[in-house]
Amino acid sequence: MRLRPFRLAVMVSTLLSLPAQASAQGITSPQAVTRTHAQNYKDMVLATCLTQAYRSDTGVSTDAGSSISALRDWTYFDMDRSPDAVKSLVDSYLARDYSNPLVESEIKGVRFDFLKCMDLYHSKALDDLAKQLVIHPNRVYGHEYSSRPLAPGATAR
Repeated sequence: MRLRPFRLAVMVSTLLSLPAQASAQGITSPQAVTRTHAQNYKDMVLATCLTQAYRSDTGVSTDAGSSISALRDWTYFDMDRSPDAVKSLVDSYLARDYSNPLVESEIKGVRFDFLKCMDLYHSKALDDLAKQLVIHPNRVYGHEYSSRPLAPGATAR
């Protein structure tokens, strides 16, 4: 059985997160309302990168695209400047050449797009972009609207 690179990456990340999932079994809603605007913005850029990298896989692109829409609701950022800046940053990371002859001999056409998106997510470039475009980066949506009840299972930190 041959696994597509993205599905393999999802399986590995799922296995690595099992201990965290065991402690969070009672949580049934997105936790983005408990994270800062800056963190949600960076998560949104990661989802954008995955959507772009796996646009031919409709399941991945639909799910990541829906997540982007949800994260927009919990993040304050400059919506005029952000789309072009994010597109440029994502395009620059996905254009990187991570070719590896040893891997290529076993898996033809591997692009390491997931790795590129993870490198983008952990980059200084994304940190700098978030500092430029996120309004009140350290605020938490759930704290700002604490009069509204949080989703079941969500706790503001």
